[in-house]
Amino acid sequence: MAKNDFLRNVWYYALPGGLLKRGAMVAKTLLGEPVVFARSREGKVFALRNICPHRAVPLSCGRFDGQEIECCYHGWRFDQTGRCTEIPALVEGDPLDLSRFQVKQYPVREVQGNIWIYMTSNERNAPQEPNMEVPVVPFFGDKSYQMVVTLHFPCYVDHAIIGLMDPAHLPYVHRSWWWKSGRSQFEEVKAFDPSPYGFTMRRHQIPNVALGYRLIGGGAPETEISFRLPGVRIEHVSTAHHNVCNLTAVTPISETETEVTTLLYWTTPWITAIKPLIRPFVRAFLDQDRQVVIKQQEGLKYDPTLLLIRDADTQARWYYQLKAEFARATAEERPFNNPVKTQVLRWRS
Repeated sequence: MAKNDFLRNVWYYALPGGLLKRGAMVAKTLLGEPVVFARSREGKVFALRNICPHRAVPLSCGRFDGQEIECCYHGWRFDQTGRCTEIPALVEGDPLDLSRFQVKQYPVREVQGNIWIYMTSNERNAPQEPNMEVPVVPFFGDKSYQMVVTLHFPCYVDHAIIGLMDPAHLPYVHRSWWWKSGRSQFEEVKAFDPSPYGFTMRRHQIPNVALGYRLIGGGAPETEISFRLPGVRIEHVSTAHHNVCNLTAVTPISETETEVTTLLYWTTPWITAIKPLIRPFVRAFLDQDRQVVIKQQEGLKYDPTLLLIRDADTQARWYYQLKAEFARATAEERPFNNPVKTQVLRWRS
């Protein structure tokens, strides 16, 4: 798979639903494609290719009345499916068929406060009912997130994802008094199983509990961590009385820029009370990953061969295998066959 071949026909995280108000538009670039998201007066979210087919002006530069988008250049109007409904320059009785002018529409879903977009390989309209389900965090039903932090990583998407699942970097990258000091390491033994479009680390009790986990309260915390394509990591931490879920989604913007969004859900009342104090620590933790990726770009300029070891890098190997199999299955129009097998991995961290 070439470097710039992003996975297609899969759900990508687009943006937190709270950023898109009724009657408003938000323009984004995803996988190198310009997309405009809008929310109707009734609260329905839709997404169109952010280019007017007349003179290529971004539709997001125009006006949105809560139902249709009007281009700022010549007033062409488009409904929520991308169908052209009006061309003001036409005289009465002009036989021009407006259905010839269609803007690409993307399937979108809003689940648990998150807006997801289905990025198809089709240059025209995408299928309206994708077979793949949108990722959801367990336990929280249809509740929305309680905290969101988004950072831009100046790298190709693969490097952001590999950093996300890398278990051996913690004592070196995340050296903080409130997380890990880096002074001691322990052997980790974890069992993994295949799961839809990815793999899951089996639920287990968290050893050597960091301060961040102690805030949950309610007894010894246990965790289960899953990863699925194209780049979604969900960690569910639970104690006898409380639940905390962390959804981190990695979305490519271009070949050299990636967006990493972390959303937190919890049932612990005192976390809500101190949320303004926690947010800077969450951002600082994520920025530690970002800073090391920035350093990594210096070496990647020389296109070196990257060496992977067992078992600490097995999750990285699985990611590349999953990505390659998904691309093959899509090209061959056949079901996806998960290459991950149940395995116990050991490493020091």
